[in-house]
Amino acid sequence: MTLEDLRAAAALRQQTCAQIKKMIVSRLDLPIEPAWITDDQPLFGRGLELDSLDVLELYVAIEAEFGVALYDSDMSVFGSVSRLADHVNPALAPSA
Repeated sequence: MTLEDLRAAAALRQQTCAQIKKMIVSRLDLPIEPAWITDDQPLFGRGLELDSLDVLELYVAIEAEFGVALYDSDMSVFGSVSRLADHVNPALAPSA
């Protein structure tokens, strides 16, 4: 992989994470700016404090925006924006 390939992958990852943050704030009507959400911030608990109803809304939003279906076994992807980015675009995952 060349340096240009790495730069392109990093730019795509940043774009995907920004899109996910905007989607979260918009769909859940959160009173914050998308930029305030960090890529590795927990979405539940002490992070954004999302709940099970928020997850249902995000399931629908992810399928609509990214064309990716989620299943009960995929709950771990809601750990952070970074995990969601890896799931909606597997090429962004560090192991890829």
